[in-house]
Amino acid sequence: MTSVLRYICALILTLLPLTGGMMAQRPVDTMTGVFDERIKSLRVTLDGNDFAPLVVVMGSRDAIRVEFDELAEDRSYLRYSLTHCNANWQPSGLTESEYLNGFNEATIDNYDFSRATTVHYVHYWLTVPNEQIAPTVSGNYLLKVYNENDPDNTLLQCRFMVSEESAPVAADVSPRTDIDFNVAHQQLSIAVETEHAMVRDPFNDLMVYVSQNGRLDNEVALRQPLRVTGTRAFYEHQPALIFDAGNEYRRMETVSTEFPSMGVADINYAYPYYHFTLATDGTRAGEQYLYDSTQHGRYFIREYNSDESDVDADYVVVHFTLDYPETPGTMIFLDGDFVQRRFDSNSQMYFNPTTGLYERVMLLKQGAYNYQYLAVPPNGRRGFTSWIEGDKFQTVNEYLIKVYYRRPGERYDRLIGTGTTVSDH
Repeated sequence: MTSVLRYICALILTLLPLTGGMMAQRPVDTMTGVFDERIKSLRVTLDGNDFAPLVVVMGSRDAIRVEFDELAEDRSYLRYSLTHCNANWQPSGLTESEYLNGFNEATIDNYDFSRATTVHYVHYWLTVPNEQIAPTVSGNYLLKVYNENDPDNTLLQCRFMVSEESAPVAADVSPRTDIDFNVAHQQLSIAVETEHAMVRDPFNDLMVYVSQNGRLDNEVALRQPLRVTGTRAFYEHQPALIFDAGNEYRRMETVSTEFPSMGVADINYAYPYYHFTLATDGTRAGEQYLYDSTQHGRYFIREYNSDESDVDADYVVVHFTLDYPETPGTMIFLDGDFVQRRFDSNSQMYFNPTTGLYERVMLLKQGAYNYQYLAVPPNGRRGFTSWIEGDKFQTVNEYLIKVYYRRPGERYDRLIGTGTTVSDH
């Protein structure tokens, strides 16, 4: 018996390093998200430009603005910290002193209380960099907010980037792709100039990420260009650069509790909330393309009669309905910044057999919202527009390109260049 126990103990000790290794490889959730039901309306923007990508250029006056609400009668004492991440948004392992100037903890001192609203809340905001915290190296950053009395419990987190902008990016997008011609897709061509970034081997040392309209589920990563001419790397005619064209985002507005705005069929008050029932959405897959000037999935807080909507806008219950046949095994999700681009229970539409509709009820702050419906097949992680929205080659899409480089001997991925391009209408 003793020999058996010794064998088991030895086996456990042998497996422990393997187990620890597997645990260490488990991906860390670094997606922008809210983890407390009292926290609402998380918005992350480049201060002064709501339409710009979340990229701070090193040496500039750029700043990231983070704002959100807490459904509460009084303020909470909140703090935040930064984590440096590699190109794949996993923690880089750098020590705080290697990527920050100052201590990695700061207080959120800016707040204001809601005014004359049925739902009481506290509005908070902060900007980075600031006198308390300032990133010192380029790359990806994750900002976490927590209560000062419970630092291990993250209330919300959000992503932003710091770029050296030493590798200019040129990009073009066309509906004439390698798989169809003016039908359902768009294809990118990208050129990266690496001379000033001092990239030794552009063919093997660059990592290029491309995203469409802020979505993460269909973001692609390129490890090698098609060709390199001098110090310029060209990414062309690669299958990963062909994106489903999708359709223009749908729009709805809850800016007034007195009259229905865009997309709203009915407003009624049932204590303690105003209820906005949206017009039932249908599939657009078989319809002709119709141009609409949208904000590519963004949303804006707005109250019709106010100049300070951040604290005057109320929280209302919004009822989404989608007329689409039940698809067992396939999940239907709302997509847009207002659900942080996550496929979870908050953004999922559920089929109601009584009404024959997919439904979702959400508590949202008054404003103007962009959204679309994505279908995720069984066991899938990527959403498809073709089922409900349709793929129209004329769709105006916004693409973000990010170029990362790890110098020999360094332990993190530098962000050396970014670029955006918009498909022509």
